[in-house]
Amino acid sequence: MSLSRRTFLALGAGATAAATTGLTGCGSRSSLGGATELSMWTWVGSVNDDLIGQAEKAIPGYDGMKLSMTRIGSNYKTKVLTALAGKSLVPDIVAINDDVATYFPNADQFHDLNELGAKELQKDFLPWKWKLGITPDNKMMAYPMDTGPTALFYRTDVLQKAGIDIDPAAVAELAPDWDTYIALGKKLKQAVPTSAITDNITSIYSYRMAQQPKRYMTEDGQYVGDQDHVREAFDLAVRVVKEGLSANAQNGSTDADAVVTNGRLVAFNAAVWWAQLGPKNAAPKTKGLWRVTAAPGGAGNRGGSFLAITKYCKNPQAAFAFISWLESAKNQAQAFLDPVLFPSTPASYTDPKMSAPDPFFGGQKIVDVFADSAKKYPGAFFSPYDSIIGTPLGNELVNVETAGKSPDQAWADAQRQIHRELTRAGAI
Repeated sequence: MSLSRRTFLALGAGATAAATTGLTGCGSRSSLGGATELSMWTWVGSVNDDLIGQAEKAIPGYDGMKLSMTRIGSNYKTKVLTALAGKSLVPDIVAINDDVATYFPNADQFHDLNELGAKELQKDFLPWKWKLGITPDNKMMAYPMDTGPTALFYRTDVLQKAGIDIDPAAVAELAPDWDTYIALGKKLKQAVPTSAITDNITSIYSYRMAQQPKRYMTEDGQYVGDQDHVREAFDLAVRVVKEGLSANAQNGSTDADAVVTNGRLVAFNAAVWWAQLGPKNAAPKTKGLWRVTAAPGGAGNRGGSFLAITKYCKNPQAAFAFISWLESAKNQAQAFLDPVLFPSTPASYTDPKMSAPDPFFGGQKIVDVFADSAKKYPGAFFSPYDSIIGTPLGNELVNVETAGKSPDQAWADAQRQIHRELTRAGAI
């Protein structure tokens, strides 16, 4: 494949990390930690503390081994790539975010998990999630952790003011697609003039792309980020802004939480993790006023993580025993409670720990909505270049919303930059 060979060598994420840090590889290969412990790197909020505590006493099935985990607070990916580039003091196990494809150029520094027994467990996971951890040359580099299924969050009190039935099934029927969602937004705005149905323009774009069966590159290395499915998502985001339905609260700004706290954001197509980051944290006094239903435009997914075992691992069998135990259906259900990670194992969805009513959402069993989305999500191919492609598109959309830039000019400028960056990376 042109993508997996020519462009991987050109991109060389590990080589890039070495160049930027001055590391060229010291020649010695060693893992981090003592002989009887498995070292693991992850970030804050990626695993359940109780489960990790058990493994820090003994790896299940390997009483002679224990886990030593380090939570890295910032620049996580840079630190992982730097360690791989140096080939010394590399952790045995690393967590990888949803940008897993950007690690594929370094696949030779990770174990093929199928050789350690992963293939026997494939049936326990969502097929599309499993596939995301497999490299273009069919090596299973990353083991599934959580997912980010999407749904429509909405404020029942505002819908009632607009004379709308607040039952989740009724709302889903009222807004099955993006056109009807915009119509719903207009009706809410008539009843409550400050209402918005997205925090900003890039959220609409991102969540529409999260529903698509294809993204920016094909598996054989063809760039398709200038095709109709991407332009449709781009134009949809612009349309929502033109209709006055965006709160114009840009990511990273002080307004991002404020639009939830002050009640401006009354409906939002978002991933499951937004329930905690959004209303529960930013607007705790709205407890009981929120509901969730199927998203306009269909099932989608945004986010989700993986675990990988490095080639420097001192005991790959023990490491695989640990990650397969940690990500079992039973333990993923526990991780949903804290730190609210939605499982990639469908058997978890009926676990009593997950299926209980949520008081914040008026006693609704919101897991059912997200489980349905996770099962129906069509899946899409993620390439190592998605961030190179997505960043200019997002930046130009912000220019449309905040500076009034012409959408056509913004699209043209984004495509020009994308082609320049992909050419520099050797991808096209």
